[in-house]
Amino acid sequence: MQKRSFIKSLGLGLMGLPLISSAGPFTSKKPTILPKPIPAGGTIGIVSPSAATADRMQFQFAKETFEELGYQVVLGKHVKSRRGHLAGTDQDRADDLNDMFRNSAIDAIVCIRGGSGAARILPLLDYQMIQQNPKPLLGYSDVTALHAALYSQTGLISFHGPNGTGSWNSFNVKQFESIFVNKILHDFANEQVKGDDLIVKNNRTSTIYSGVVKGRILGGNLTVLSSLSGTSYYPDFSDAILFVEDIGEDPYKIDRMMSTLRLNGTLSKIKGFIFGQCTDCNPSGGFGSLTLDELWEDYILPLEIPAYKGAMIGHIPKQFIIPHGAIVTMDADKGSFQLTQTIFQ
Repeated sequence: MQKRSFIKSLGLGLMGLPLISSAGPFTSKKPTILPKPIPAGGTIGIVSPSAATADRMQFQFAKETFEELGYQVVLGKHVKSRRGHLAGTDQDRADDLNDMFRNSAIDAIVCIRGGSGAARILPLLDYQMIQQNPKPLLGYSDVTALHAALYSQTGLISFHGPNGTGSWNSFNVKQFESIFVNKILHDFANEQVKGDDLIVKNNRTSTIYSGVVKGRILGGNLTVLSSLSGTSYYPDFSDAILFVEDIGEDPYKIDRMMSTLRLNGTLSKIKGFIFGQCTDCNPSGGFGSLTLDELWEDYILPLEIPAYKGAMIGHIPKQFIIPHGAIVTMDADKGSFQLTQTIFQ
């Protein structure tokens, strides 16, 4: 994920573009909008709101994946376009997403990949139209920008989970069917396989602060989320359960971003905290580094709210499909959270 390019493109992309909302750093809460369920044999629209996909076979893989799940697949008009590192111009990528929401024949939308660039299209989305045509949108990483914008501008629940080119292993497929097909109030607990070791070591969670809490789950990629701070697309985290993950960031950068969330008031608003995985986030060079555990001691422990780390959220093959904006109950000691109400109309 080219997040350094994202930071630069965010500033360049928003220059000269009119904002749809003139709200401050925190938009007022909007009534939650539930997406329509995906009908059996329905149609999945695939878009590319961020970086371009160099390997054209990835489009075929994504198409075959959802056909194997029993759906028809339609590719966005500009999904194979390219402008620099982006999948076409900002207008092209925004048009594809708007068209998928507007088209009544499309039942759900899947982002083929993340990368960087989704924030550039936020001012170009037709939020009033999207609000009138609620449907599931699935993706993660840079797609965090879309989840934040959809929730802050419309109240729509979207889904933080595997992209179209991601791994659709048995764990992810089973989750997809549980949530979208069977519409179960899913329990998000890490898969743990003991293997040949005396104890379970893989996918372990660790309690940061004990407790059980109920709230609206919001968040995503920490880099992308913190980059939206101060814009009208940043969600209102009042009484929310914040979840974050990241990839390829030194702990000092995670420190900087958590500091942003404290300074902009997010951490003082939340009721619970879940940290997923920080893939390849090892310290490099310098005079030493704070550990991630020390960062949670600095930023999360003083809040005295239920919190845990190690959830299957992030740049990993098996990852949770989280209904972003849904109400869940989180148990920090068990290291799990569960949907408490229906998430579809």
